[in-house]
Amino acid sequence: MPFYTKLGKIPHKRHTTFRKPNGSHYYEELFGTIGFDGMSSLLYHTHRPTQITNIGEAKDVSPKAAIEKHITSRMLKGFDIKPVADYLESRKTVLFNNDVHISLAAPTESLRDYFYKNADADEMLFIHKGSGTLRTFLGNIPFGYGDYLVIPRGMIYQIDFDTKDNRLLILDSFTPLYTPKRYRNWFGQLLEHSPFCERDLRTPSELECYDEKGRFILKVKKEGMLHELEYATHPFDVVGWDGYNFPYAFNIKDFEPITGRVHQPPPVHQTFETSTFVVCSFVPRLYDYHPEAIPAPYNHSNIDSDEMLYYVDGDFMSRNHVEKGYISLHPAGIPHGPHPGAMERSIGQKVTEELAVMVDTFKPLKVTQEALDIDDGDYWKSWVE
Repeated sequence: MPFYTKLGKIPHKRHTTFRKPNGSHYYEELFGTIGFDGMSSLLYHTHRPTQITNIGEAKDVSPKAAIEKHITSRMLKGFDIKPVADYLESRKTVLFNNDVHISLAAPTESLRDYFYKNADADEMLFIHKGSGTLRTFLGNIPFGYGDYLVIPRGMIYQIDFDTKDNRLLILDSFTPLYTPKRYRNWFGQLLEHSPFCERDLRTPSELECYDEKGRFILKVKKEGMLHELEYATHPFDVVGWDGYNFPYAFNIKDFEPITGRVHQPPPVHQTFETSTFVVCSFVPRLYDYHPEAIPAPYNHSNIDSDEMLYYVDGDFMSRNHVEKGYISLHPAGIPHGPHPGAMERSIGQKVTEELAVMVDTFKPLKVTQEALDIDDGDYWKSWVE
């Protein structure tokens, strides 16, 4: 995120001596992206962050395509994904391409036995069910229903859940995940017409700092492989940091919808962007207020992008049957629109209570076996009268 943040103890000048109370030194680390050109933060460690004592075997965790090239609309029953205790093992990729992996997860246990780092991708966790605390070496962020958790690549973290009933939508983005450029001025500040602002974003707090030596397991995902490293010191040993590169939370209900006299196109719902896909938030809002408006979305052709819509809550006016946790996939190349009767039912309606997350990718998505296992099989023909 393009705004300056700091937490804990830092020296007056960067790259200068910073001593502990006993006279020994803290160790500075530049935590940056895109070489030295992207977002970065300066971290100050109690111990050198480079002390690897053992490297274990690597495990292939890259998704496999059951169907690579397709033109079939699908409806996936997301809550049919089975709960799994381990946080990483619970993540089941259902759709993917070279730019983004879209996964569903139902972890029943907190991630406490090891630490995790995604060295390939920014992660976005959408919390559909459950609450808890995202614990990182830059501080902790409490989370709950409707939260987006944005975790930049390379962030070391654990995650605590308050209950065993958790449902997550997870994106692995191989290009940096930002707020939309059109919402920001040339300094990076969110503008007045933006549907949210910096005060809606929750940055890390409660910085944990452990001065501990021992055996600490860090699992690192890199190029589709999960590597297991052993470190000699606790990964959460940061006494302070400052900069622009950090995790944050944003709740979907803090997105202020943009409405108009006639139906507004999907870009008004845009919440995050990359150079390869966008994320949109559909939230409760007033319908279009032209006296002859049709609130239902018009039929449109996905010529250049695949559209994935994750249904969270409320009444989905354009669909005849959809439940919480369902995922619709509308592939590029064919048109889609309201189900039969949905357009007519929408006329005269004043408000919608729908809550959904949409991902539009600029390259086709591949379908995994995990997706086919929860596909209803009939969605593609649901527009036939």
